[in-house]
Amino acid sequence: MRRDVVIAGAAAVPGVRRPGPAVSTQALLARAFELALESARIAPGDVDGLGVSSFSLRPDRAVDLAWQLGIRARWVMDDVVGLSLLAHAVRAVQAGDATTIVLVGGDRLVGAEFADLATNLNRTARDYLSPLPTGGPNALFALVTRAHMRVHGLSREAYGRVVLAQRAWAARNPAAVYRDTLTMDEYLAAPAVADPLGRYDCVPLVAGAEAVVVAARAVDAPVAVRAVETIFNHDHQEGDGLETGLGAVAPRLWERAGIAPADVDVAAVYDDYPVTVLAQLHELGLTREPHAAALLDGQQDGARPAVNTSGGMLNAGQAGGAGTLHGLVECVRQLRGERGEGQVPGARTAVVSTATLAIYRYGACAAAAVLERA
Repeated sequence: MRRDVVIAGAAAVPGVRRPGPAVSTQALLARAFELALESARIAPGDVDGLGVSSFSLRPDRAVDLAWQLGIRARWVMDDVVGLSLLAHAVRAVQAGDATTIVLVGGDRLVGAEFADLATNLNRTARDYLSPLPTGGPNALFALVTRAHMRVHGLSREAYGRVVLAQRAWAARNPAAVYRDTLTMDEYLAAPAVADPLGRYDCVPLVAGAEAVVVAARAVDAPVAVRAVETIFNHDHQEGDGLETGLGAVAPRLWERAGIAPADVDVAAVYDDYPVTVLAQLHELGLTREPHAAALLDGQQDGARPAVNTSGGMLNAGQAGGAGTLHGLVECVRQLRGERGEGQVPGARTAVVSTATLAIYRYGACAAAAVLERA
C-alpha cells in the first residue's frame, strides 16, 4: 500500500450510558465529525468524502448526513464495519476519487432501541434466531466462550485476565465509562449473565461516536496506513465460532505492511467479549498461546504490544457503529502522542482488528489494519 495516504486526525465523543432525550444519532455523528476535523486542522470545506457506520441513522444514509453536514461530496459510503470503510477510503484517495474523507460512526442505541436492532439485525436473525428465547448476543457468545474453554483447557480466570488488563488501562482513560479498580475475585463473583459469562464479560451499551480523517495531503503528525485486509463469510457460518477469519488474512497483512507482529507497539482488537480478544491476538500472531496470559499480565510493566489501551469497549462502552472505529481512533491517538496518562512511550506502529457482524451464528467479518507514525 502506498504511503501517501494518511490518517490526518481522529476524535471521539465519549460514550454515555444513559443519554437524555436530546441526544440523537445525528448530533453524535456531527460532533465527532467536527472534532476529527479539529484534530486534523482541516476545514469542513476541504472534505469531499464521507463514510458512515451507524445502525440508528436510518432511514438516513451517508448521502443524507453529508448534506446535513454541508459536504459537497465526490465519494460517500455506508458500511457498519469501520475497517472496511477505511480500506475503501484509502483506495478512493489513492485513485483520486476524493482527497479528504471523514469516516464517522456512532449510535444512540439504548434499551428497547438495541433490543429492536438485535431482533431485526437481518432476515436470518429476525426469522430464525429471534423467535428462540436465547436472550440475544450474550447467550451466543456464552456458547462460543464455553467451546473455547473446552478446546484450549482454559478456566474463567483466563478471560478475567483480559478484563482486568483492560480495566487497568481504563483507569488511565478519562473517557472510559468504567474506571474503578477491579480484582479477580470481584470479576469471578460478578452476577452471571449467561454461563460462563458474568457482568464484566459483556460490553456495556453507550451512546457515542468516533471519527477519523483519511487524507492525501501532507499534514502535521500524520499516521500512515501501511496495510488493510478484510474477509467476509470466511466459514459461511458453518464453523465452530472459534476462528474469526483473521488467520486467513494475517500473512498478507504483515507482508504488505512490511513488518512482523513482533514490531507492533500498540494493538487494538475488537472486544465485545473477552473470548474475541484472545482469538484475534492469536490469529494475528501477536501471541503464541491461545490465552495470551504473559502478554496481558505484563501490560502495565511495558509489555509490547500494549493491548486495548483505551480500556477497550468493555470499559469505554460500545456505541453501535462506532465500535468498529473505536480501536482505530485509539491507535491513531497513541501514534500521534495524544493519549496523556495512557500514552504508550515511543509508540510508532499499531495494528487494529475487528471480528464482528453476526449473520446467523458467528461473526461474518474480520478486518485488520497496520498503522505507522509517519
